[in-house]
Amino acid sequence: MKKYRCTICSYIYDPEIGDPDAGIESGTSFEDLPENWVCPECGVGKDMFEEA
Repeated sequence: MKKYRCTICSYIYDPEIGDPDAGIESGTSFEDLPENWVCPECGVGKDMFEEA
């Protein structure tokens, strides 16, 4: 699975880790994140991420 980087703060979403603080389990691909998921560092939406 591919990692994605926030273009604002450079946070890396790693599907092998997920986002446990937001209830996103490890193994969740970026494409499968809920549409309302936001960057845990700066709060922008998925549309502000690019493939890392």
